[in-house]
Amino acid sequence: MNHETWTIDDHLDGKPDASVALYREFVRLVEACGPFTYAVSKSMITVKGTRRGFAGAKPDARGLRGYFDIQRAISDDARITSVAPYTKRLYVHAFRISDLAELDEEFAGWMREAYGVGQGGHLGTARESQPRHEL
Repeated sequence: MNHETWTIDDHLDGKPDASVALYREFVRLVEACGPFTYAVSKSMITVKGTRRGFAGAKPDARGLRGYFDIQRAISDDARITSVAPYTKRLYVHAFRISDLAELDEEFAGWMREAYGVGQGGHLGTARESQPRHEL
């Protein structure tokens, strides 16, 4: 694709149906958190809250790869391929998903935490910025 403006459709075009389904489920998990906007580039489809981008994904031939930013490091889950400090308060987590079952309630919880970051929740005190999960 040789153009200046990338779209979500550009990222989905020609990808396996299973990879597109993973991307659509990722979006559904983000939509469940609240309103957001997209920032689409050649390398990633980023989702943004009112303050900043907080996650992104891109379907590929092997499934879905992406990232999310939260205030803690997750190092004991096979879906997480790397974790790195991003700022004093945030860690960027790279992930790889190859099966819909991997987009489970635990992953949805990470998206809720990341959504809070997108809304600026990480900018308050440590106690105030902890994610709030409603039942």
